[in-house]
Amino acid sequence: MNAESTTTKNIKNKTSQPGRTRYMVQIAMLAAVATVLMLFDIPLPFAPSFYQLDLSEVPVLIGAFAMGPMAGALIELVKVLINLVISGTSTAGVGELANFLIGCSFVVPAAWIYKNHKTKKNALIGMIVGTLCMAAVGGFLNAFVLLPAYAKAFGMPMDALVGMGSAVNKAITSLPTFCLFAVVPFNLIKGVVVSLITLLLYKHISRLLKGEAMV
Repeated sequence: MNAESTTTKNIKNKTSQPGRTRYMVQIAMLAAVATVLMLFDIPLPFAPSFYQLDLSEVPVLIGAFAMGPMAGALIELVKVLINLVISGTSTAGVGELANFLIGCSFVVPAAWIYKNHKTKKNALIGMIVGTLCMAAVGGFLNAFVLLPAYAKAFGMPMDALVGMGSAVNKAITSLPTFCLFAVVPFNLIKGVVVSLITLLLYKHISRLLKGEAMV
């Protein structure tokens, strides 16, 4: 079978009714696993308590690699919505918005790079680029959108949020240093941890997603 006929077959599989059903079931399944993983988080010593590391991006990244960047964004969205329904929000929706936007900034670039040439090298490059994008986008959004929105939603002065950072990290003395010494390192660590676990699991789980027999 040549490359053109293989591509045509893949397109038909995705656009057929059974293909669409399978696609949506896999998105829902991976989002459900991600939601469960959100319940288990780990505080980091250099950041305030509302920044906690969880592994919910692992199934999202696996799904994005297996099904494409758009699927990754959908899994991220469904994960956040399920968590919102189950647990509600303690951040007036700001934390959920942050989780979606920053999660997408990681998985979408990584999956886009991997999609163009599916090799282990490209997967590594994609995860490195995704991690750097997540750190940069996370820092920018927290500085100019998310932390100001959080402070406004709860009627808190920004100095109070900065003070929460200073209490655990003496390098934090202002909003820029909060993002530089808490938000950016947090997202770098999360990207590295999620990437390493994905590397270990992807080959096995992707076979299940593609309907291949495990050996």
